[in-house]
Amino acid sequence: SSSPEPRGSSGRVSTDMTGLPERTWHLYLIECRNGHYYAGITNDLEARYAAHAAGKGARYTRANPPSRLMGSRAFPDQASAARAEYQLKQLPRSRKLAFLLES
Repeated sequence: SSSPEPRGSSGRVSTDMTGLPERTWHLYLIECRNGHYYAGITNDLEARYAAHAAGKGARYTRANPPSRLMGSRAFPDQASAARAEYQLKQLPRSRKLAFLLES
């Protein structure tokens, strides 16, 4: 599936330092078959989840395959997604999904 390119306030496509279009980053939460949650960040959510499901993702999800994607939250850049991932991982399990759904 194709998503629209990020646009700045001028209406032009935002670019990174290489001049290429920036990609939206996502913080995501997976529930694994063992009932535990796995959180990560990516700039291609569909491909990353497919990698986890195929046993080619993170070491944890290779050993504990995902059962479903619980949710995701978009961020404008990798740094903000990584900060949010850290915050999410500090939360108790009962607050993790709610954190993703906050806007």
